[in-house]
Amino acid sequence: MKSLKLILSNPRYFGAAWVFTSINIWFGTWAIYIPTVKEKLGIDKADLGIALFCLSLGVFTIIPMASKLINRIGVGKASWIGVVGVTATAMLPLMAPNYYLLMAALYLFGAGNGFIDIAINTLVTEIEKEDKQNFMSAAHGFFSLGGILVGLGSFLIPVIGSPVLHMGITVVLVFILNLYFRKHYIHIVAAPVEKEPFSLKLFKPLLLLGIIGFVSFGSEGAIIDWSGLYLKEMTMAPEMLIGMGFLAFSTTMTLGRFLGDGISSKIGPIKIVGLGAFIAALGYLLVLTQHTTLSIIGFAFNGLGFSVIVPELFRIGGNVKGVDSSQGVAFIAGSGYIGFLLGPVILGFIAESASLKYSFMLLLCMALLVMGITFFLGKKRK
Repeated sequence: MKSLKLILSNPRYFGAAWVFTSINIWFGTWAIYIPTVKEKLGIDKADLGIALFCLSLGVFTIIPMASKLINRIGVGKASWIGVVGVTATAMLPLMAPNYYLLMAALYLFGAGNGFIDIAINTLVTEIEKEDKQNFMSAAHGFFSLGGILVGLGSFLIPVIGSPVLHMGITVVLVFILNLYFRKHYIHIVAAPVEKEPFSLKLFKPLLLLGIIGFVSFGSEGAIIDWSGLYLKEMTMAPEMLIGMGFLAFSTTMTLGRFLGDGISSKIGPIKIVGLGAFIAALGYLLVLTQHTTLSIIGFAFNGLGFSVIVPELFRIGGNVKGVDSSQGVAFIAGSGYIGFLLGPVILGFIAESASLKYSFMLLLCMALLVMGITFFLGKKRK
């Protein structure tokens, strides 16, 4: 909990952590109104899927150019520009009067989210280097905290009565806090890196990290999308317990991220990723028992295991020798987003053609793969 105390006691760290919270508040508030937008515009599920793909397209469009922009303008200024950009685009999807403008709005919103995600992870990496303090995992814990705040804010939906007004109030409040804390990080620039010419030796660690990112993000997306259905169909859980898997996963993920920095500083980033994969694998074994209580406990283990993997990936990616921190972070982010988008789709195909049990067996194999990769990376570092 040392890193959590650090964030809460020092505005230099809280300012960056609050950007993480902001990202999830912006995105989560949009997400709770997706059914409302679908109904308002009179579109079907297929049309909605295409519109949401435009959001993903916006993310992937910005990733290749993000690192160059961040290096050119400075990571602190880039983070603030990202805040302003998402603030300006967050309301557009809810204000779109027709389907085509919705697609355009989601593309811009996605591009803004992709840019701020890379910028803020690079910023935390640079602050960690400057101050020799670990708080990446706790900063990601603040992202999870943003989801909790969105959930609490959803109780205001019937009181406010307007999606645009709800998002407007949210945007203003979030922006004011960011405006106040920006002075503590806006001056930060990335430390110069002695670049090396491209080689397989240089690319190999990034590729392996990218595979871990693909698997980890994909697993998170799969659990978010499929845990409820798994409990309902495979464990025959009663209606009141169907959401418990996701709740257990989210709770332990938030807790694990607040604890992760202290553990990482003691055993190192590679070992903690391996440990997280081991805990996640144990979780999948419990899920595969198809017993309701054990499966819910398994989802809790999944959240605890994956909680430390993604923050550590960004930390490691931002410190690869011979690579700019922004480039390393962008590569991890790109690999992860692909996994997050494709993972649930692949597992859905397996579930449709075979069974959800086989989908989660694949996830178990992927967790074991991550363990194997960390063992290889650990040996290479010795």
